[in-house]
Amino acid sequence: MKLEDIIGIDAVNQITNSGKIVFHSVGDTGADKQNRVVDENDVAAMMVKDLNNATQDECAAFFFHLGDVVYEFGEASGYYPQFYEPYCMYNAPIFAIPGNHDGMIYQAGMVSLQAFLANFCAPAPVTAPNAGGLLRTTMTQPGVYFTLDAPFVSIIGLYSNVSDKGPGVISSQGGKTPIVTDDQKNFLISELKRLKQLKATSGTAVILALHHPPFYGDNMLTADKALMNDLDDAFTQGGLWPDAILSGHAHLYERFSRTVNGIELPYFVAGCGGYNLSPTAKPSNPDQLVPPGSDPALQAYIDTFGYLKIKAVKGKLAIIFNSIDPAYGPAIDSIVIDLETHTVTPGKKGVEPL
Repeated sequence: MKLEDIIGIDAVNQITNSGKIVFHSVGDTGADKQNRVVDENDVAAMMVKDLNNATQDECAAFFFHLGDVVYEFGEASGYYPQFYEPYCMYNAPIFAIPGNHDGMIYQAGMVSLQAFLANFCAPAPVTAPNAGGLLRTTMTQPGVYFTLDAPFVSIIGLYSNVSDKGPGVISSQGGKTPIVTDDQKNFLISELKRLKQLKATSGTAVILALHHPPFYGDNMLTADKALMNDLDDAFTQGGLWPDAILSGHAHLYERFSRTVNGIELPYFVAGCGGYNLSPTAKPSNPDQLVPPGSDPALQAYIDTFGYLKIKAVKGKLAIIFNSIDPAYGPAIDSIVIDLETHTVTPGKKGVEPL
């Protein structure tokens, strides 16, 4: 889908003429106010403040949600308290890929993803029945996996299915997970081939977003590398490695780096949108680094709530993490990616690059 179909061609032309696009991203925002420690409202409020106080060329054009919009089972009744009410003042479109909790079911008769599809993949932008009178309309995404084309950036969003403790799944994995088809992996390969041509002519950034991270945690890798191998195979077949990979699921912030075919490839885990933070064995450390030579390398680890602010211009992409905790604050971690040389430069703490 194209951003202009949502915000209009005039608004897209304004972004293009400014030479920059800005957007927000984070996952795992859903929170049950009765039973959970809730910081979703604080994250949403910081995003709204960022949106309202920005200059025109720094104003976020949209929010791309990384999944787990509603806990525990994506119920329609959870959309008002966990999504529409917290973001009622966020005056920009919200796109989303589902997380495992958005698709999970717990009894016969439930339909997986039913409420997500009604709210994010509606045939027309109408007032959402779950919005409780608030003004946000339903989103009209073509499906639970799709590509969003915007000025200076294209985002491929995938649905990594309903695994809670295990890794995500985007294919049959050669018959190991036959309940999942290969349609989504084939879509990813096809889109990478298309975007390879676009990237060559326009210098656009390509971002992959999915709920489950290929790896996370102090040990860098999940026990099962099937998701990472599936993605690597798709990147190879598509002839294009994304400029960055975004994910949620783990309730903290981490940034990793891999060296693949001589290029630096950053991975972000940003499941810190409001649901309980993940228990960790170590205290938060924004300067956490692994020993030299490790691959993937853990470049930053912060156990805090917050969100990503992403900026794209021709030839460069900046990804910034803003924490709601005053001990860390805005731009506690950031990088700038040179899209031509595929090099990554860390930003200065507290200062937004680009």
